[in-house]
Amino acid sequence: MKPAISMTRICRRVITEKAIALACALWVTATPKIQAADPKALFPNIEPVCACEELAKASVPNTTIDSATIDPTDGSCRVTATVTHPPAGDRVKVYLGLPVKGWNGRFRGTGGGGFFGGGPNSLRAPVAQGYVTGATDTGHEGGSGRFALDSKGRLDWQAIQNNAYLGIHEMTVLGKEMTRKFYGKAPRYAYFMGASTGGRQALMEAQRYPLDYDGIVSACPAINWHRFLPADLWPQVVMVSLNNFVSKAKLDAATAAAVAACDAVDGITDGVIDDPMRCHYDPKALVGSRIGETPFTDSDAEVIRKIWEGPRGRDGSFLWHGLARGADLFALAGTEGSPLTGKPFGIPLDWFRYFLLQDPDWDWKSLTPGGFELLWRQSVEQYGAIFGTDDPDLTPFRDRGGKLIIYHGQTDQLIPAEGTVDYYKRVQQAMGGAEKTARFARLFLAPGVDHGFRGAGASPVGLMEAIISWVEDGIAPERLMGERRNQTGKLIGTRPLFPYPRVAKYKGAGSTDDAESFAATVPGE
Repeated sequence: MKPAISMTRICRRVITEKAIALACALWVTATPKIQAADPKALFPNIEPVCACEELAKASVPNTTIDSATIDPTDGSCRVTATVTHPPAGDRVKVYLGLPVKGWNGRFRGTGGGGFFGGGPNSLRAPVAQGYVTGATDTGHEGGSGRFALDSKGRLDWQAIQNNAYLGIHEMTVLGKEMTRKFYGKAPRYAYFMGASTGGRQALMEAQRYPLDYDGIVSACPAINWHRFLPADLWPQVVMVSLNNFVSKAKLDAATAAAVAACDAVDGITDGVIDDPMRCHYDPKALVGSRIGETPFTDSDAEVIRKIWEGPRGRDGSFLWHGLARGADLFALAGTEGSPLTGKPFGIPLDWFRYFLLQDPDWDWKSLTPGGFELLWRQSVEQYGAIFGTDDPDLTPFRDRGGKLIIYHGQTDQLIPAEGTVDYYKRVQQAMGGAEKTARFARLFLAPGVDHGFRGAGASPVGLMEAIISWVEDGIAPERLMGERRNQTGKLIGTRPLFPYPRVAKYKGAGSTDDAESFAATVPGE
């Protein structure tokens, strides 16, 4: 007989699930909520060649069409299917939305956030713009990492593979096939746009399945997953090792002080650190000041310094990038209670518990800096090939004519933008240099905005228009537009964003809220 499960354990599980759900919601909503223009129709006046319900009879290998019905909300044809990989016994759900009227001739793939692979809620907006749109749960429901373990507590490699890359590919293949069956034509172009995990899924498509998409937009991508995700637990490891859990007020004070110290380096005082990599503010300047009810201590400064520095090995060697100065420290260095204790971010905590240790009840407070280093290296070795998404050789994607836009907020509080910069530099090296790489792939950095592209800086807009123009008209994006809006949605400022390594520099005249007052420059030139 199995022992009874205590109410304490049940409550802990419920609380953990809620934390993970909130974390996943943050990752999924990383893409800015911007109203894009409807793209031109590639097949004017095209009509379906069959009724939506007839798609339920479609025969596709290893696939069951669960339903094909008209959505009463928008009149689109909604298809739900289950894809399997015999003899694994897995089940990958695929969700498709096909416009009955006004199909623009394109397929658009969507992604998820955290361990959440994606879902049908992401279909509605693209379908309204005329895209056939696909999403998938990548083999499991919800945002918990427990899918990595089978019923016997062993790693379920088929489930891991489905989430890492296979689910998105299956969704894409099925989406294109159902498009052909419904309209009698295959999509002329296919695009993928995703943020966070969706951004990682986007780049995984370019790396593993270069024929799937013509154009890819990858926002704040969760690439280097095997490195940055365990590194997201580093702030908690630091506070445990120093026996000092720092309050949110002190963390916020350090962030504000860093912004104040480095804000005007670019010649404009606007609450934005234009290049956090050049900001070296030391929190020791706050020592002795009173923050709330307690003084800021040397130990507080040491905690924050180590978080900004990032994970280091026992010999001081570099493991991964820390949070940028200006990023919200509390996202990963969360604390709660009285006396204060740590509140780890749910997604990296799941990574340690399910993927690295296979122990759902593992106590993160037992982790020492030395133990962290061992597990970090295990993560790199064990999951680099399946989750890393850091292969810089994009030759097949480039040679088939694919185009790629990557963009990242520089005060990202979950995924340091430096990791994306490192990857892009490696792409440049592998693909023949900066000039040749820019012919098919460009990186844009957005100062002063976080993982959800919110903050004092300008949030990039017009990404779908930019990638379509590049793919279909051959017009490469020489700049993106960034917008700042107030709480009512009113536009209060614009700023150009240029392809890396160029940045926007104030011309010295005109409004600093007007993009035309800025020109492109390369730092140090």
